[in-house]
Amino acid sequence: MKPSLHQPFLFFVATLLLLILTVHSQPSDDSDFIRSSCTATLYPDLCFSSLSSFSSSVHNDPALLARAAISVTLTKTLDLASYLTNVTTIPESHDDGAHPTAAAVLHDCFGNVKDAAEEMRDSMKQMRDLVSTGSLESYRFQMSNVQTWLSAALTEEETCTDGFKDVQDEPRKDDVCSRVDEVKKMTSNALALVNRCVDKAIH
Repeated sequence: MKPSLHQPFLFFVATLLLLILTVHSQPSDDSDFIRSSCTATLYPDLCFSSLSSFSSSVHNDPALLARAAISVTLTKTLDLASYLTNVTTIPESHDDGAHPTAAAVLHDCFGNVKDAAEEMRDSMKQMRDLVSTGSLESYRFQMSNVQTWLSAALTEEETCTDGFKDVQDEPRKDDVCSRVDEVKKMTSNALALVNRCVDKAIH
């Protein structure tokens, strides 16, 4: 029996549909780039979830990805500072468990977070002004500034949570420490992505 004239056409349509489904089922290269880059961090899942929205703008560029990581971390840090402003202005009373030690620690934590935000701003400015066309020594110097500021921001955040270790009967302690811990993880991830930029430039 002769094959139908429609068979080649139907085969073509089936092949085309299969190709379209295959393409759409695969993640974009930029998304793959972010996911693979995040394996260099201590918190890869948080890294990917916080940066996946930048998949169309980082263009497989480690420096752009690191800058995006600093940007989202800065935003989160500013949100934390705003939260702490509200917490530290809550009137003290024996009823809510607040006492001078807790109040002092909350105040110090707010100062730590503000300083961390400033260091991230400095990091962002340096990343925006980054000149990758100069010498390797110049590039490494600029990136070392970013590494120093992010490390300092991480220290500030750790100082904040360390201050709560001896604080008892403070109802807001767990919430504050949880929020600061998330910022610490994001700062750590941002620093790891900056370190990755430096490693790629050297090698």
